[in-house]
Amino acid sequence: MVSSMTGFSRQELSAAEGTLVCEIRSVNHRFLEASLRLPESCRALESELRQTLARELRRGKVDCTIQHRAPSTAVAGLDIDAEALAGLLGRARELAAALPGTAQINVLDLLRWPGVLREQQGDNEALLATVRKLFAATVSELVATRAREGQRLAELITQRCQALSALLDQVRTRLPEIHLRVRSRLEERLRELGGELNQERLEQEIVLLLQRLDVAEELDRLGGHLEETGRVLAAPEAAGRRLDFLLQEFNREANTLASKSQDLETTRIAVEMKVLIEQMREQVQNIE
Repeated sequence: MVSSMTGFSRQELSAAEGTLVCEIRSVNHRFLEASLRLPESCRALESELRQTLARELRRGKVDCTIQHRAPSTAVAGLDIDAEALAGLLGRARELAAALPGTAQINVLDLLRWPGVLREQQGDNEALLATVRKLFAATVSELVATRAREGQRLAELITQRCQALSALLDQVRTRLPEIHLRVRSRLEERLRELGGELNQERLEQEIVLLLQRLDVAEELDRLGGHLEETGRVLAAPEAAGRRLDFLLQEFNREANTLASKSQDLETTRIAVEMKVLIEQMREQVQNIE
């Protein structure tokens, strides 16, 4: 299945626990790398959310942000941690005893001490359940977005494969003419040198020369790569890594074709092939 690694999704949900907003962005990356920014009230879900991403996505650099705004009508209650307060008072009295007449205990200072005064927590389980629901919906939207973009990339790659196939047909059509031209050129040069031609030896030399210049094998391999590309694009599994490998093979065969070419038109076609292959390679970089 062709899926892009580039995508964006945003979901907002209002519930009794407040307003929650989840945004997920993804770009291309060799592996799956997730970065999550969560409010403290949802920090316990981080590992679970990462596992959810890993089940749905295979590759990509993913940035996820969840924001939580408490209900505007909510009135936060305050609790005093008696144990923390008792420990702080004990240390304060020890300090006052060690420095008589110079240290006084201020109630407001005690309340400002971290951990002594805290807001009453609401139903945290209900909040976490809402976050799970919101995150799942956002990930589903991201997967759908990446799939739509992947389909567009698959169409572009298919178009270029069709153009490559047409170029292969052009080269195959020219092969008999190229072979005849090579033979005529060799015979002409031998006649220019003068002397009697040994027809048997001439045929041997022509065969050896044509073998060195023969590109039929490269054309067959390119045709095979085109068939495999179509199969990978239609397969249900992730296509990115397979396509990346195929593009390397495409480029190798196109380079060999260009180096063997003794025909100006074939050289021009080989250059057009390399342009199409490079365009495909750029598109494949964004496929999961």
